[in-house]
Amino acid sequence: MQKLQDKVALITGGSKGIGFGIAEALLKQGIKVAITSRSLASAEAAAQKLGKDVLPLEADVKDFSSQQKVIHQIIAKWGKLDFLIANAGIGHFASIEDLSISDWNDTIDTNLTGVFYSIKAALPELKKSTGYIFTIASLAGTNFFAGGAAYNASKFGLVGFTQAIMLDLRQYGIKVSTIMPGSVSTHFNEHQPDTEKDAWKIQPSDMGQMVVDLLNMHPRVLPSKVEVRPTKTANT
Repeated sequence: MQKLQDKVALITGGSKGIGFGIAEALLKQGIKVAITSRSLASAEAAAQKLGKDVLPLEADVKDFSSQQKVIHQIIAKWGKLDFLIANAGIGHFASIEDLSISDWNDTIDTNLTGVFYSIKAALPELKKSTGYIFTIASLAGTNFFAGGAAYNASKFGLVGFTQAIMLDLRQYGIKVSTIMPGSVSTHFNEHQPDTEKDAWKIQPSDMGQMVVDLLNMHPRVLPSKVEVRPTKTANT
């Protein structure tokens, strides 16, 4: 188990949902956390809920210079970066006949290219700290479904991308894992979480605990791909 106190983490898309749940869990371990959102107001509102040792930042993962700026702000604040959780993601769902070019590009640019940008910008600092990278993929990265062309492509791509860079970065002592959750109780795709109706789903706090557990594994162990799904279904 490594010492997590005073480590520094960046969570993209950390103002709500899975990202927020991970931020809560890391803060409980004494980790300093920077969270990004495309809306600074949203990031600041989340930071107020999370408490101290949180740096709210405005950034768009589709903009590489925006990701570079985030890293510079973190280094100016805390002097280092130990963990990156590339969580920001969106979903556009439609048949190939109805899927618009703009929705296709938005999905790929956010869920796949955006992760590349986040990691590319953070990599120099993560090499210094021999850090840990997490990408938040989905079971949709291995299970395809009708209407999921853009989302499936982005998540299949993200899983392959993450596994490849895991091999690239082992030589620097950097660990890389992709977490592939099934149904999670979040605001994803305009869903409104309901405590009772969504009780069967994975909760954001569960995702946070999983990241903490992976960070606490012995340095010699690398769970490179983790699939996680609800124990029960909505009808059981």
